[in-house]
Amino acid sequence: MNIHTRVKSRRTEHHLGAERDHFDKQQLSSISKAINNTETPVKEKHARRIILGTHREKGAYTFWSYAQGFPLGTSSILCWKFCHVLHKILRDGHRNVLQDCMRHHGSLAEYGKLWSHLHDKYGQLVALYTKLLCTKMEFHVKHTEIPPNLEVKDEVLERTAGTDINNVFQLTVEVFDYMDAELKLAETVLRQLNSSIAVTSLTSGQCRLAPLIQVVQDCSQLYHFNVKLLFKLHACLPADTLQGHRDRFREQFNSLKNFFNRAREMVYFKRLIQIPRLPDSPPNFLHAAALAKHVKPVVVIPEDDDQQDDDDDEPEPLIEVETSTPSLQSQPQVDIFDQAFGPPNGGFDERDLQIESLKSELELLRAELEKVKTEAQRYVTQLKSQINSLEAELEEQRMHKQRALVENEQLRMELEATRRRNAEHESLQGTFLEAERRAQATEQRYNKLKEKHTELVASHAELLRKSADTVKMLSATQQTQEEVERTKQQLSFEVERVKQEADIKMEEQKFEMERLKRELEEKMAEVTRVKATLQSSEMTSLDMNSSMTALQAEKERLMRSVREKEAELSSLRQEAQLQQASLQQERERSSRELGELQGKLREKTSVEEQMKKKLSEEQFALLQGTISEAENIIQDAVAKLDDPLHIRCTSSPDYLINRAEATLSSIDKMKKGHGDYLRNMEDAGGLLRSLTQFSHLAADTIVNGSATAHMAPTDQADRLTENCRGCAMQSLQYLKELKSKNTLQRADPASVRLIVQKILHLGQELRPKGMDIRQDELGDLVDKEMAATSAAIEEAVRRIDAMMNQARKDTSGVKLEVNERILYSCTDLMKAIRMLVVASTDLQKEIVEGGRGGASIREFYARNSRWTEGLISAAKAVGWGATELVDSADKVVLYTGKYEELIVCSHEIAASTAQLVAASKVKADRSSKRLGVLQQASRHVNEMAAKVVASTKTGQENLEDKDPMDFSGMSLIKLKKEEMESQVKVLELETQLENERLRLGELRKKHYDLAGVPMEQVSERNGDTPSPVQQPRPLNMSPKPSKPPLGRKPTLSQKPNIPSKPGFK
Repeated sequence: MNIHTRVKSRRTEHHLGAERDHFDKQQLSSISKAINNTETPVKEKHARRIILGTHREKGAYTFWSYAQGFPLGTSSILCWKFCHVLHKILRDGHRNVLQDCMRHHGSLAEYGKLWSHLHDKYGQLVALYTKLLCTKMEFHVKHTEIPPNLEVKDEVLERTAGTDINNVFQLTVEVFDYMDAELKLAETVLRQLNSSIAVTSLTSGQCRLAPLIQVVQDCSQLYHFNVKLLFKLHACLPADTLQGHRDRFREQFNSLKNFFNRAREMVYFKRLIQIPRLPDSPPNFLHAAALAKHVKPVVVIPEDDDQQDDDDDEPEPLIEVETSTPSLQSQPQVDIFDQAFGPPNGGFDERDLQIESLKSELELLRAELEKVKTEAQRYVTQLKSQINSLEAELEEQRMHKQRALVENEQLRMELEATRRRNAEHESLQGTFLEAERRAQATEQRYNKLKEKHTELVASHAELLRKSADTVKMLSATQQTQEEVERTKQQLSFEVERVKQEADIKMEEQKFEMERLKRELEEKMAEVTRVKATLQSSEMTSLDMNSSMTALQAEKERLMRSVREKEAELSSLRQEAQLQQASLQQERERSSRELGELQGKLREKTSVEEQMKKKLSEEQFALLQGTISEAENIIQDAVAKLDDPLHIRCTSSPDYLINRAEATLSSIDKMKKGHGDYLRNMEDAGGLLRSLTQFSHLAADTIVNGSATAHMAPTDQADRLTENCRGCAMQSLQYLKELKSKNTLQRADPASVRLIVQKILHLGQELRPKGMDIRQDELGDLVDKEMAATSAAIEEAVRRIDAMMNQARKDTSGVKLEVNERILYSCTDLMKAIRMLVVASTDLQKEIVEGGRGGASIREFYARNSRWTEGLISAAKAVGWGATELVDSADKVVLYTGKYEELIVCSHEIAASTAQLVAASKVKADRSSKRLGVLQQASRHVNEMAAKVVASTKTGQENLEDKDPMDFSGMSLIKLKKEEMESQVKVLELETQLENERLRLGELRKKHYDLAGVPMEQVSERNGDTPSPVQQPRPLNMSPKPSKPPLGRKPTLSQKPNIPSKPGFK
């Protein structure tokens, strides 16, 4: 039993090893067919087998073990297809693939840096693709909840973002960076290709376009993530804080929309992928209700039914059914137990029957498994379609839910508004009732007042006079409404005064009646007393009768007086009623006039509103016309970028900087005019003027930017041209927003300002570097250049000594003598230059100490900037000439250079030292002893330079072999022929000399241009001012007249930085 188990385990190990070998061979075949040097797209079946292999081994170990053997650094196409396959594996492979790929993150980034420095048509694409893959791996390693294929539900995204707003903010920035890497790769690929059918149908074009399918899948999910995260941020943070996020999203939205539209038009993508359509405008994150209108873009990959493969190998299934290859099945297997002990039962074993039965059962199970797999695949397909339909229905239900929530919110707001209006109506109704109650109370008080008027006992004449005055006042108030009010006030005042007087009179009448009553009572008491007296005494009856008669008469008189007063009071009441009626009529007439005036005022107000509306419409129509003209101007400028005739146009960076700064100023004015127009839409004059100025300046900036790019390096020219196009696009977008009333309020030229600032920075980068030195740095620069010159001379002396020792070892005889003479003369020249530099430094210190006064050294140099720049230029020229002299001497000693180079360097050093002396002499005192020392050192340098030239020419003559001219054996015809050939050669050399002189002139002119010296200064230096050192005129062997001098050599502030040659070891 133990032997049988061991034999079975060995068989299993053998089968597993064979299966592993078959898997490795199949993976190697698929990888080698998918990743190669041919410029064709990766076939889907090869990529599918590699992905199935990752699911089988639960990782990408096999893929990377084979991929490390590819020469990715030698072939850009190979590296491009490798990145494509790696992108597919990351998206569709096993979940452990991400960890295996992160182990090779560093090498992948190194390949990207390598190809970014190489000028290859696929090099830049590979650099961008590797950057994208590195960004993708870093993002998904950090956020493990989000798989590399980015297909997650919104709940997972919410859980990943969390509740901390800082984490949401950081995640949004990372998604932005992720999207930027995707869009940069897509834009670069589409920019290299044309969208025509001819390009996309070629295999070379399809090779570049194939990875964009994965880019479309990633971008659709990242766009959805961005929208969700930004709405969440706007729900927690103020809008001003997220302005940068909204601008960045708007840029990505426009780029993504352009990419989807261009890809959708290509024939290559129409059969491979269904690209979704984005909305016309980005979502409005300032309104939370806009989230309901957002629809998640869904990318659909159609099923590939027609798989036409050119090879005959079959794909490897995920479920292992068969563990042995056909070759192993066809071979008879011999049992190890039978080999050791022989077959039992005379060559027949029962295990053979078991094996056969197991094989038949295995075949049946295999067929049944295939049926189960087919059925399962069909079920999976049906379930996927059902899932897709359910997800679509779920998305639609969510959309309906969001819409219902929005409608519910709107209805709730309308209900609240209705309730507020009802409450206001109730409060107004209560106020109205209160006003009615007050009016009734006032009416009651008025009735009481009328009743009190009936009780007036005032004088009739006085009341008639007051009434007449009141009537006159009322008749005078009929002229204007203002007089009516004034009269009413006066009348009320008079009425009050009359009331007071009537009250006073009534009090007096009451007092009089009381007095009369008291007198009557007294009289009655007296009558009673008289009656008593009459009864007591009959004698007084006659007197009492007479008294009674008098009293009766007095009573009648008093009754007549009361009747008269009552008549007067009734007449006064009638007069008051007439006055009240006239007042009521006057009030009604005033109310009618007031209503008429209010109607006229409303008509005038409506006419004014119509006039304002018409004026606003006319101003807006004028604004639209101006914007259309501005768009035409900018579009004309953009058209010039692609115009072949515009390629010959050039411009300077300084002029471009001037135009860009003017454009930025016009943007500020345009923004101010926009704000004024929004505050008063009846006056668009300021905005129209600023728009006209901006369109012309922006077009000028675009045209001059393109013209400047024609003379700039390739990288900077591409960036400048791209920024010019971006400036035009952003300007047109801003003008489009201004043109519509819906977007007029939120139109913002910030994006235009940003890209114009980029153009300004590029123009500043293209300016000559010599013009960037600030005046406050000149003082330090003088000391640095003098120190650098001294160091260069010391290095030159050291190198000459090393060359001398090397020449003594390598040469002998005449060559050694010539080399020693040349090197000795160069050493003497270097010593003379060192003395000159020391003398110039001492004189410079004396000039600074004597001329700066109370100012500092830096201020003195800044105040004399022209002199300081000349001194710096001269010091640079001396150091550069010394270095070039040593290099030329080294070449001459090694017989790799020319003696003429050494002579020219000597002349250059003489001219440079003369320039240094002249620069020092400008500010020096004529009686200065140090000036004399400097001039003596300059003459010594000239002598040493002449010595170098003489030793060079002598050595050249000694080493050159001159054949004697023997013409004795030539005939007359032969001599004539040789003479003609010599003349031809002389003419050729003269032509070459003339061409070289012209070339020298052009080189010096270009040198002046690069140094930033205007041509007027060149002409002044060449013709008007004498040169400090007259160059020795070269001998002219040509019979033609000598050429005019080409002018003094330019200053060496822009000399090329030629590295010094290291000394001999």
